[in-house]
Amino acid sequence: MNLQKFSPWNWFKSERRDAATPVPVEPRQGELSPLLGMHQELDRWMTDVMRQFGMPTLESRFGDMASLLRPQLDIAERDEEYLISVEVPGVDEKDVKLTLDGDRLIIEGEKRQERNTQEDRYQRIERSYGSFRRVLDLPGDARPEAISASFANGVLKVRVPRSGEAKENRREIPIQ
Repeated sequence: MNLQKFSPWNWFKSERRDAATPVPVEPRQGELSPLLGMHQELDRWMTDVMRQFGMPTLESRFGDMASLLRPQLDIAERDEEYLISVEVPGVDEKDVKLTLDGDRLIIEGEKRQERNTQEDRYQRIERSYGSFRRVLDLPGDARPEAISASFANGVLKVRVPRSGEAKENRREIPIQ
């Protein structure tokens, strides 16, 4: 029996792989698309050069933009199920998509910016807008065919039922 498939750290192995691929940023209204593309290409080039020489990248110091939008989640393990709670404040239920790709649970969505009127003259905007994506690798005892989800008050709750396989292999070890 492969106990590695039950490890809680395996939930994010595909997400780390996907994070290595940069996500192109769509230009905002009024931005010059070629200028934005050149800026992104320069950022990628500098990151690659710094990695080659073992230097810390700007992403590792300040975080990348994609991580600013990445919703926080909790994974609770219960005897009968896993409960995944994903915080997506300011996102409508219709803008969240939950898909199952093999043994990977993919949570995607978009936080949209409200439309402004011409009379609004912003001095500062601190809220982030854009797309997000979380990829979770289901453990070996998950029953993907019975996954259910609900959405309320900006929190997505995903219930992943478990087979009895993990419970059968668990035993208490006495401490002497």
